[in-house]
Amino acid sequence: MHAMILEKAGTPLVPRQSGPLKPGPGQVRIAVSACAVCRTDLHVVDGELTEPKLPIVPGHEIIGRIVELGDGIAGPAVGTRVGVPWLGWACGRCEYCLRGEENLCPFARFTGYQIDGGYADECIADVRFVFPMPDNYSDAEAAPLMCAGLIGWRCLKMAGPAPRLGLYGFGAAAHIVIQVAKARGDRVFAFVKPGDDTAKAFALSMGAEWAGDSDKAAPEPLDAAILFAPAGELVPAALRAIRPGGTVVCGGIHMSDIPSFPYEILWRERQIKSVANLTRADGEEFLAFCATHKLHTTTVTYPLADANRALADLRDGRLTGAAVLIP
Repeated sequence: MHAMILEKAGTPLVPRQSGPLKPGPGQVRIAVSACAVCRTDLHVVDGELTEPKLPIVPGHEIIGRIVELGDGIAGPAVGTRVGVPWLGWACGRCEYCLRGEENLCPFARFTGYQIDGGYADECIADVRFVFPMPDNYSDAEAAPLMCAGLIGWRCLKMAGPAPRLGLYGFGAAAHIVIQVAKARGDRVFAFVKPGDDTAKAFALSMGAEWAGDSDKAAPEPLDAAILFAPAGELVPAALRAIRPGGTVVCGGIHMSDIPSFPYEILWRERQIKSVANLTRADGEEFLAFCATHKLHTTTVTYPLADANRALADLRDGRLTGAAVLIP
């Protein structure tokens, strides 16, 4: 196996080579063909998420093909193309799992965080948490669907009906979810870092009705807003942008502190929600949608050995769309 390893938070990934991996009972070995680079990977590498298994192979937007089955697995068959998401294991027995909230399982383990991920040419995954992939996407096109797409899908569900939808931060997740939102008939308004004309143009090219600076008022009241930018100061801004009864959804796993704000902008039954992880049901629903609605994913590919450069480009805002590592 060839992999890029994080040995210590705040340090560059280093290459490592070892023998082939071996799946245990209930696991599959996957030959990785593409792994997208997620902002959550940055939070792990930069030490903002503080409980990784170290050393760790990052990466949780994995596309590959099953090459070996562990004991006790009848299917999927060797050769099946699958995707591996962030949620890599849940206990199935706690109160959260038993009521269909496995994304909140206190014992959950996550791909590229406690389970070695996809910045490698192969990985091991629990067979319960892999998804057969639709055929109408290349490997690189499909990789961002496994987190940017899935988390965007869950955010959109939590936002509820939103004929006027605001998206704060227009990167990998927003450029996918806007296509889903428009397919259900929403009008979309994009809010980007002040002065980021490239992001504004990207949002408009993807179908946003309006694109403007995140510190400016919305052109009209919004029914819901989804925050993909990990900036806590955007929460009060989004509350001011939504109508009474509207919803603000925070879609990131990490966000800077939310500043205090007057109760007046929350009152009249506005809501703030956070999205945590995903469930397998989310994956099944979203990938069924992807099979019948061809979503365009804008990607920039990098060789696996250039993982540090891909992370730096994401960190420094040099990407339009999603970075994808190709072993």
